[in-house]
Amino acid sequence: MIIYTGGSFDLFHVGHLELLQACRQLAGVEGRVVVSLNTDEFIRSYKGRPAVQSFAVRAEMLRACRFVDQVVANVGGADSKAAIEVVHPDLLVIGDDWLDPGNDERRYHAQLGVTPEWLAARGLGIAYIPRTRGTSTTGLRDYLEEPEPPPAEPPRPTWRIENGRVVYQ
Repeated sequence: MIIYTGGSFDLFHVGHLELLQACRQLAGVEGRVVVSLNTDEFIRSYKGRPAVQSFAVRAEMLRACRFVDQVVANVGGADSKAAIEVVHPDLLVIGDDWLDPGNDERRYHAQLGVTPEWLAARGLGIAYIPRTRGTSTTGLRDYLEEPEPPPAEPPRPTWRIENGRVVYQ
């Protein structure tokens, strides 16, 4: 089985890792996991700011991940059909944060530039993996740009040595 997933994978974090691990589990030992990686140009146009890490760096990190077999460039940007056609996957996999209330897939279809009919004609389905709550690239980036002050350091105990023993005050 060939699994296709895509994204920017900037500031690689545990949510990315869990998505890729789920892809590997779905692919099985004999299957393949292919990641369609958004280009720097697409990220800048879609998100309105550049990626923190270049395409080359993000691709290298993904290639080093044991759950990933191949990384391809999402050269179509907002139209992922070209990358999907090159990969010929059996299943598309993405985080369930792309599902809208009532399991509405239209937003994700629009993000990929596909229609339900286009997917059906290729025998493709989409598996939505539970998103790792509390972690995101946006959250990490926001924190790095405007970090909260660190928690106050607890008071250190004072001590002295008296008759060869440590005595806390």
